[in-house]
Amino acid sequence: MHFAIQPGYVFSGALVGVLVGLTGVGGGSLMTPLLVLFFGIHPATAVGTDLLFASTTKVVGTAIHGSGKTVDWNIVGRLATGSIPATVLTLLVINHFGVESKAVAAVISVTLGTALVISAISLLAKDKVIAIAVKRNPDFGLQTSYWATVLVGFAVGILVSLSSVGAGALGTIALFFLYPRLPLVRIVGTDIAHAVPLTFVAGVGHWLLGSVNFHLLQSLLVGSIPGIIVGSLAARHAPEWVLKPSLGLILTIVGVKMLAP
Repeated sequence: MHFAIQPGYVFSGALVGVLVGLTGVGGGSLMTPLLVLFFGIHPATAVGTDLLFASTTKVVGTAIHGSGKTVDWNIVGRLATGSIPATVLTLLVINHFGVESKAVAAVISVTLGTALVISAISLLAKDKVIAIAVKRNPDFGLQTSYWATVLVGFAVGILVSLSSVGAGALGTIALFFLYPRLPLVRIVGTDIAHAVPLTFVAGVGHWLLGSVNFHLLQSLLVGSIPGIIVGSLAARHAPEWVLKPSLGLILTIVGVKMLAP
């Protein structure tokens, strides 16, 4: 069946694609609430569609970051060890209660809003918290527990499956704390690479549950693929002092809006 590309969705995809490439944040953090609040998409459908959108988009971002050697594949493996099982378990729970049920929609909305606000606070407070930790323990961040990274992956897997937020927003923040001495661009590249298998598994699960709109997905990808190429290339030169406060403000506004009755 022929489907006309929707300009509004294409523009939204391009905007989010650029932000994801620049920061690793923006996929679920901005796209899912944008679909729910601005376009009126059902929360479950917005999450399911956004997960496959994020998976496809971040394959391109991973290729760009990988070519620039800004991906730590060891960390990607540790995160995935926790996130993939967590994703499967969460999808089984959603299936049990019914993806279109009011209870699931309410949990998704609250989880989404809470995750966004926590992401914003963590992003803005990161430097101060790390500075205090380093002052008390000069070896902070030099050796990070394998299992600490796996547990972070597990938590991110649950959040991503429920809200599509976490692969970029909370995942990036967690890596800041676990590996504070890694350059920002390497943290971003690593988080984007981990998001590919995570969002793919979660997205396929939501598709099997019937909560993916492929017509919507098509329009989003038309904009996001060139957008993430531009953002990933620009990430090598973008100033961190501009990106972090801007993202923190955006995530706070969107999170509060999602939590508002």
